[in-house]
Amino acid sequence: MEVKKNPEIEVGRNSSLYFAIGLNLMLFLSWLALEHKTYVYEDVAVETVNMEVIYEEDIPIITSKIPPAPAPPPIVVSQSIEIVDDMVEIEETVIESTETGQDDAISEHIVAVGDVIVERMEEEVEVAFAVIEEVPVFPGCEGLDRAQTKACFQKKMQAHVVKNFNYPQTALDMGIQGRVSVVFIINSEGVTTNVRSRGPDKILEVEAERIISLLPKMQPGKQRGKAVKVAYAVPIFFKYES
Repeated sequence: MEVKKNPEIEVGRNSSLYFAIGLNLMLFLSWLALEHKTYVYEDVAVETVNMEVIYEEDIPIITSKIPPAPAPPPIVVSQSIEIVDDMVEIEETVIESTETGQDDAISEHIVAVGDVIVERMEEEVEVAFAVIEEVPVFPGCEGLDRAQTKACFQKKMQAHVVKNFNYPQTALDMGIQGRVSVVFIINSEGVTTNVRSRGPDKILEVEAERIISLLPKMQPGKQRGKAVKVAYAVPIFFKYES
């Protein structure tokens, strides 16, 4: 006996449609599972805020009665009318010119040679100690010849430096030492002036200038029998032993 199938109830004819619907449904469910998010909720303390009403006091408005300023005094204008004549003669001031014109004659005045007075200007000559004819005389070196006076001057100068020498404490603390060259002038009155120095540090220069400034007054040096300025240089050594 042959089995016959009913074409209207055949299950396999729509299998591809059912497969597509099932596949889409599974993909949709998979997407929902992947996109699903969970949140951690923490306990939040909920408190009540009490608002107090602040009442502001009304500041009373005080109206001060200020008296008005006094009125300015009236201005009195006095008019003084003076009647003068219509024709008044005014004297004009004539200003004469002081410029010299071409027509003005120039008087010729010849000055004789004897009328010219020439004033002599005495120049103070500065001579070095090495070439001065008569060297300055240090106190205690009087009555000696030129060579002895020069040797005595240098000896007294060395003794003066040794006597008044004082090593600055600041220079000792800083380890400053060296040679200071001092140049000064013995003027025509025998006084030491224009003291200059050059050394490794300003502290030593100041001390060297102080020593020279204490020199006594001397008999001035002479050139051709006339007192002149004499330049002298002396080295002062600042050295300490550690």
